[in-house]
Amino acid sequence: MYRLISKLVIYRNAGEDSILFRLADICQQFDAGGYIKENLITEIYIEINRLLDIATCYGFDKNLWHNYLAFILAMSENPFTLVSEKTGANEGTVNVFARGDFLIFKKLFDYDFTKIENELGINCFSVILDYKAVVKSGHISNKSVSEKVQELSEAIEKAVDEDQIYNIVTGFYKKYGVGKFGLNKAFRVSASKDAGEVLVPITSTGDMVLDDIIGYEAQKKKLVENTEAFLNGKAANNVLLFGDAGTGKSTSVKAVLNMYYSQGLRMIEVFKHEFKDLSRIIDEIKNRNYKFIIYMDDLSFEEFEIEYKYLKAVIEGGLETKPENVLIYATSNRRHLIRETWSDRSDMSQDELHRSDTMQEKLSLAARFGVSIGFYKPSQQEFFNIVKGLAAKHPEIKLSYEQLCAEANKWELSHGGISGRTAQQFVNYLAGVAE
Repeated sequence: MYRLISKLVIYRNAGEDSILFRLADICQQFDAGGYIKENLITEIYIEINRLLDIATCYGFDKNLWHNYLAFILAMSENPFTLVSEKTGANEGTVNVFARGDFLIFKKLFDYDFTKIENELGINCFSVILDYKAVVKSGHISNKSVSEKVQELSEAIEKAVDEDQIYNIVTGFYKKYGVGKFGLNKAFRVSASKDAGEVLVPITSTGDMVLDDIIGYEAQKKKLVENTEAFLNGKAANNVLLFGDAGTGKSTSVKAVLNMYYSQGLRMIEVFKHEFKDLSRIIDEIKNRNYKFIIYMDDLSFEEFEIEYKYLKAVIEGGLETKPENVLIYATSNRRHLIRETWSDRSDMSQDELHRSDTMQEKLSLAARFGVSIGFYKPSQQEFFNIVKGLAAKHPEIKLSYEQLCAEANKWELSHGGISGRTAQQFVNYLAGVAE
């Protein structure tokens, strides 16, 4: 194995501490002889444990060795894979090296661990080659990655030579992309300031859809139209979803991600204290073959908070224009985002000569969102309709419509008032106590 891996050119960036390179080093020790059996077995078990960690995280099944090799191919960002992401198969000279690497991966897929198992008296490699994972439905941390990697793994298993693998892998890059942006839906800013990458994947996202939000049809239509224009390369606007709490603003944005992920939409969650990183975030994503929505939930500012100035510069006003593959979607309970006072509307304030200038400064941030969509508290009848629609998804709830409305009315009086969120919490309660 170590002889094969030493000849890799394009895919060498797996890293010396990767499972692949560590297993190659173990095989080299085994072939050289003179090793201490117990120590070598311990080293093997350490790498098997690491492999099982990856398999558990992503829900890999069946042949974990093949899945791991396919995972390396799917996640490796290098000039060849990034070009293939945009164009698929091409005629560049780099293909000579690529085909050489794919021949090595074909041999790695077919690698026989029998000799090392027999001499060391272990069977761990045989186990991982026919692994049966016990994963409950919906409990895979990152199902989108799992499904794609296993699809790639099974396709390579059937390939007879490096040319077929070349077509399979470049087709995979063209269809799904490569690396973390290709295989993941959503991202957040890395908590580690020393990390080389600004963004890290969010490995567990909800499966909400727009139909989960009952009512608000005009609002959902406006959001979908803007998002589709963005994905189709047409003119599109930054979007501000504002209005009463619990009306479905955040759920709508998350549902849009699920709806259009397969069409290349990705989402990056950014909080107020991370606005200073916006320029670094955009630098990382501006040349990728995806459409990115920078998502800011519950966005609002008090008078003493100045982070909004970073956001204004990024949206419109800085020397560097915002890339065409980036939009900003924000939700807020405030229409104008920044807290206003009555003194803002008067030029006669004692502490500032032209107070109305302050008002214009505060309004200028909301004005940079070309589309504003209002989500308002439903009427009582609309609230009952929401409750009815949500309860219909739970057959264990046996109440009649009249009983449902009566109980919902009691619930909202003591649980925060009328809203879609209150309706969902009420239905969750009914489902939980139903026999």
